[in-house]
Amino acid sequence: MLNQQNMKIFTQSWRPNSTLQLKGIVAMVHGYNSESSWFFELTAVAIAKTGFLVCAIDLQGHGSSDGLPGHIPNIVPIVCDCIQFFDSIKVDHPKLPAFIYGESLGGAIAILVCLKQKRDWNGLILNGSTGGISAKFKPTWPLEKLLPVAAFLAPIWKIVISKLLASKSYKEWKRKLVVKNPNRKASGKPPMATALELLRVSEYIRRHCHELEVTMLMVHGEDDVVCDYRSARFIYESAASEDKRLKIFPSMWHQLIGEPKENMELVYGFILS
Repeated sequence: MLNQQNMKIFTQSWRPNSTLQLKGIVAMVHGYNSESSWFFELTAVAIAKTGFLVCAIDLQGHGSSDGLPGHIPNIVPIVCDCIQFFDSIKVDHPKLPAFIYGESLGGAIAILVCLKQKRDWNGLILNGSTGGISAKFKPTWPLEKLLPVAAFLAPIWKIVISKLLASKSYKEWKRKLVVKNPNRKASGKPPMATALELLRVSEYIRRHCHELEVTMLMVHGEDDVVCDYRSARFIYESAASEDKRLKIFPSMWHQLIGEPKENMELVYGFILS
């Protein structure tokens, strides 16, 4: 689709077998350095097989969408892209319940969508959501303090973080597979402007998550060193949602799809149920 900035944004959707009656819509938002295909698509297909119409976009600077690789100087246009596409799906199915699902940064974006569209969603599912970046992956001192100046002077210059995200997100053979994604644009080093925006988004969510009223399910790995589970707990406890649940999985990492088979089946069985 063409977004409000006249950029080409890649979109796709998955439908269940035609003999199944649609149960609802699940709009999915991937995380930083990811896309709507590859690993993320495994979750989309699994949800579609249970009877849901699933849709997703590639964020700006990711996958097949326009934009500089991994460059997110402002999250607002990306939130608008999601709303534009997801609304186009919902308008064709006005009677179906609609749920929004986000992983990592996609979880933060899903929260921002729900804050903007307070009564337009029947449920919010957050998987390893960004609500606060782990100290291990924040820019080192004094760079964090100088980040606003650095982002202004060199917005696309890439900042070194401790380790590549894949090395602390995916277990076993899956970390090698994610790096081999032929459509992967960004590396594990976010540009200066992106790093600053991620910190801003995390702080904004901490200040406004009490406004969330949507039915909410949160899942998180206890050993997630990218997005700390304690930040997820803060969002859960702060949200005004009457129906909410948080599940912390012991010994699991940031990307729950990257866990061994038995862990993965436990997590996604819990989400689907």
